[in-house]
Amino acid sequence: MSGRMAGAKLRWGILLAVTALMLTAAGVYAVGAYQRFEQSRTAAPSVGVTAGQPLPQAPFVLFRNTAAGQGYGNAATVPLADSKGERAVSEQACDRVYGTSAEVVCLKANRGLVTAFEATVLDRNWQQQRSWALPGIPSRTRISADGSLIATTVFVTGHSYSTSGFSTATEISRGTSNLGNLEDFALMVNGERLVAADRNIWGVTFVPGQEDSFYATAASSGRLWLVKGSLSRRTLTAVHDNVECPSISPDGARIAFKKNDGGALGTRWKVAVLDLASGTETVLSEKRSVDDQIEWLDEDTLLYGLPDQAVEGDSNIWKLDIEPAAQPELFIAHAWSPSVVR
Repeated sequence: MSGRMAGAKLRWGILLAVTALMLTAAGVYAVGAYQRFEQSRTAAPSVGVTAGQPLPQAPFVLFRNTAAGQGYGNAATVPLADSKGERAVSEQACDRVYGTSAEVVCLKANRGLVTAFEATVLDRNWQQQRSWALPGIPSRTRISADGSLIATTVFVTGHSYSTSGFSTATEISRGTSNLGNLEDFALMVNGERLVAADRNIWGVTFVPGQEDSFYATAASSGRLWLVKGSLSRRTLTAVHDNVECPSISPDGARIAFKKNDGGALGTRWKVAVLDLASGTETVLSEKRSVDDQIEWLDEDTLLYGLPDQAVEGDSNIWKLDIEPAAQPELFIAHAWSPSVVR
């Protein structure tokens, strides 16, 4: 008995020692990775930049700077008329940004040994006005044209819309008041309330000139819908099938979105436009898979981000005319999360 007990204690001792070594190695790796990340952010910038002054006069483009060196990951702006020119880079690190001429919404990960996620509202001088904790990895954000409403989407589990079993949390706030998780709104499909527990809601876009209305994507049991939401009635009503990450046009007449046509071979998102009045869908010519919430440059042109295949951690913003035969063009290199401020 004593021999078996001694053997068991020895095995437990070895297991604990191995576990301690693994945890120590993981900690050392995390610290090293964090230090390398910080060192890369302080290197000389690889593009022409100026220090982030207050937000410029509209029109301009707000985005996340992904150029290597100082200012990597920070919110930045360029004039709308000179998208390839020198960029003004702020000191605010963001994973997702969206804004108006008066304020910016910044979703970010506060990285360290323990990573926490946060939403921050910044004024036009890049000063924090308010912030709140996010329950997961930042994914999407939008702010209404008058700045009164803010929507955030995060991944609670999973980290990609192409991952099976992902779960999101999408919330809308008005000022300092949180209007709640959209999963608590009544989801209406074909006139009946859908009460399935596996519902996911993501990708809010606010309707211009209608402070009560928005569109979003709803999903349940493998099905997807474009839903129109009402804040006052706390309802989500399905209006079209298979629309992901909607973005409404400035005139409120069309929805740009990503449409999965990968089928059994896997996820592959095409860029498409839905005419809300007729229900007509037009799939555009972009051949690459676009996993982004599209932004409207103007009534006829879309913007979206794509990872740079040659450089890990880098991305570029492309523009695409909504004419079916149009070809994509590079709009801003080394950039992500575009927001056009008119």
